[in-house]
Amino acid sequence: MELEARVAALPCWRGKAKLEPLQGGLSNTAFVVDDGIGRYVARCGGDIPVHHVFRDRERAASAAAHAAGLSPELVYAEPGIMVIGHIDGRTLAESDLRTNIERIARILATCNGELARHLTGPANAFWAFHVIRDYARTLQASEGESGRELAKYLTIVDALEAGQAPLPIVFGHHDLLASNFIDDGKRLWLIDWEYGGFGTAMFDLANLASNGNFSPADDNFLLETYFRESVRDDDIGRSFDAMKVGSALREAAWAMVSAIHLSVAGVDYRAHAATYLARTEAALARYVDKHGSLAA
Repeated sequence: MELEARVAALPCWRGKAKLEPLQGGLSNTAFVVDDGIGRYVARCGGDIPVHHVFRDRERAASAAAHAAGLSPELVYAEPGIMVIGHIDGRTLAESDLRTNIERIARILATCNGELARHLTGPANAFWAFHVIRDYARTLQASEGESGRELAKYLTIVDALEAGQAPLPIVFGHHDLLASNFIDDGKRLWLIDWEYGGFGTAMFDLANLASNGNFSPADDNFLLETYFRESVRDDDIGRSFDAMKVGSALREAAWAMVSAIHLSVAGVDYRAHAATYLARTEAALARYVDKHGSLAA
């Protein structure tokens, strides 16, 4: 109730604020707010250092994403709370990612190609292999079973990293879960920029494919749509297949760390980790089948 009272008392409202809890977040608390004139989303949460999440960077990325035409407007922010325009639409399900590849590829091209021009202030860097190693250190310090479970994968992280093709540094979203896309009936919106930062386009592409549980045919269509050329078995194709392993492993490690450090009602972090460890194994098997063994 203290958080709800704080949100209701924010100075940005133009009338009496009515709050409704917004379900579905994995690491934040959010409310849909109607102030009698407009509808908004109040996104609440502080920095999460174990996840490399810093809200000042998220705010800057959110503002730049709106300027690039990707996200609703950030209308107000104070420490621990961001207020964003509400989109009247449908949140995508996992299966929708596979049926919207062309539309999402266009969003990624805009994100990777234009967002950085609108960014102000300090920005994050995002490199999945560093994140995995850092999560491993966090888990090892906890001396739990999850640390030992992740440790067996660390032998391939160097090889996954070494398999990345040189690509331009661009600004990426890095958290392309279905729940971060909203379809308003006319277009798709991309929201929640807490992991936004500079890296290569390969993680966004592999992350989308991993989160959408894409088939090999889906993967090929995504790459050909984004790069506008055939990339089935060249350096880009191998890099993508390696990053798809890394993306699934990073998500599993994220969930393992979250099970220790976060608590959001209704979220089963251990089940999330199990799902993405299974996807890691599937992506690894596909990589080995196409390209041979993957060892450090």
